[in-house]
Amino acid sequence: MAAVYQALHRRASSLLCRLHSTYVRKMRYLNKLKEDDSLCRQAQASGTFYLFHNLSPFLQEVGKKYLVPQISASELRRILEKLQEAEQWTEKSVLIGCSEEHIPHFALDLGALEKSVIECELQGSFTDLRKAFFVVDGKDSPLLASAQSLLRWHDAHQYCSKSGQPTQKNTAGSKRVCHASGITYYPQMSPVVIALVSDGSRCLLARQPSFPPGMYTALSGFCDMGENVEDTVRREVAEEVGLEVESLRYSASQHWPFPSSSLMIACHALVRAQQAEISMDCLELEEARWFGLEEIVEGLKREPGSSKQDDGSVLPWFPPKRAVAHQLICEWVKQQSA
Repeated sequence: MAAVYQALHRRASSLLCRLHSTYVRKMRYLNKLKEDDSLCRQAQASGTFYLFHNLSPFLQEVGKKYLVPQISASELRRILEKLQEAEQWTEKSVLIGCSEEHIPHFALDLGALEKSVIECELQGSFTDLRKAFFVVDGKDSPLLASAQSLLRWHDAHQYCSKSGQPTQKNTAGSKRVCHASGITYYPQMSPVVIALVSDGSRCLLARQPSFPPGMYTALSGFCDMGENVEDTVRREVAEEVGLEVESLRYSASQHWPFPSSSLMIACHALVRAQQAEISMDCLELEEARWFGLEEIVEGLKREPGSSKQDDGSVLPWFPPKRAVAHQLICEWVKQQSA
């Protein structure tokens, strides 16, 4: 029996090692593409492209599903030639990953070209990213988010903040350089906390005026300079709803592209039930209120389109499954149900 166990252990260890090695090779290949402009240009000629138009991703509707197509380099060249555009369009692309077979993936924004022509050629449509998050497969949404954020960053950093001179993108899009000042700029994310506040038996959700009708979510806010996560959660909860956090625990993190590239740090925050009267900041929020378990469970079942009542009122609904706020709410339900 011991020999069988050792053989199984060796086989499992060998499999884990091979998987790890595959990941390491993939990451090192991507790093080479970021550092070697010549190698990255070669990769552009054989890679696949995720297309955007003014930061809206290209989707194809197949049956009841929305797919995020990977356009081959040859297909992209065909479309650009038909639009009488030069080859240098691929130089504007940014590297966003690669497959297990080391086929590189790039994102390219064709916002300067005629949208309807591209949509007709590829039989699809450019869709607002917020809407896309509701319909695309879960594995595609993080890639679209990171791609859009990187494209947005390049669009916003075309000039050096010190010299005012144009900056130049490297081939992979992993940095921009100002040759006049010698400064190298790298894409950055802003840390944001998102906290689901609970008093033990209820959870607090809020909405801003800009939200779609009926949508409620957890409280969130950017970290101030010098703050840690704990400080930010306590400050945001105090500012927005007038409650004092007694304890908090970390849940997960997620890259979030709205309104720009952010790292969402998700936490559960507990306040005292005896001191749970909401005092809302009306400059930040339109509404904030406590939800019981039954109301949360019902809200999780609703889609945005099914929340409107015959009398015109809108029932509460919550962020899509792709959002870390949805995960926080589901974790709270699971804890309450247990």
